[in-house]
Amino acid sequence: MLYNLAFLIIGNVFQIILAIMLSEVRSKWYKKVSQSVILLPYFISMVIVGYFAYNLFNFDHGFINSLLNSLGFESHDFYSDQGIWKYIIVAFKIWSGTGYGMIVYLATITGISNEIYEAASLDGAKAVQRIRYITLPLLKPTAVLLLLFGLGGILKGSFDLFYNLIGNNSVLYPQTDIIDTYVFRSLVGQFNFSLSAAVGFYQSLFGLIFVLTINCIVKKIEPDYALF
Repeated sequence: MLYNLAFLIIGNVFQIILAIMLSEVRSKWYKKVSQSVILLPYFISMVIVGYFAYNLFNFDHGFINSLLNSLGFESHDFYSDQGIWKYIIVAFKIWSGTGYGMIVYLATITGISNEIYEAASLDGAKAVQRIRYITLPLLKPTAVLLLLFGLGGILKGSFDLFYNLIGNNSVLYPQTDIIDTYVFRSLVGQFNFSLSAAVGFYQSLFGLIFVLTINCIVKKIEPDYALF
């Protein structure tokens, strides 16, 4: 749950920031290139991401340790350091998923009438003020909607991300083991299909209850932002 909350909150913050930054860019060519570059990691397989991470953090020949050695520092064994991996996993998740969410927010910003911004400019509003008083309030419904959708899978982990980064490294399990990787190991070792079915049902049921609860809260505070 903590991993998914970090993915949701940090991811949405980065997506909104990048969408606003790109919306302020006037060069169409630069905007299109930037969108493509930011969106590209979303289409990269997590298997490749796992190899990329290994080449970064490998003790013997990893890029970071090679850089540390060249600067006169000792190598650091990342694959035995439990504490650092929660940050690495969140960083890779944000890197891979930010582009897709950014496109959604950018589409919302594009749909905002230019007349509103022009009227604000005539009243003397600067770029920061336009973002604060126009863009951000109008992005709120989209942000709430995406958060509600994300909360539906609050107990469902990104198995491909965790497994390809951690693999079978039991040293890192205390900080990186999630329900999906635990069920996978139980299936491989014991063929415990009843456990897999029970966990899947529990995850879906809890996600449904969570979404309904949060939606009721949102409906009482801002009825227009609720899903139903």
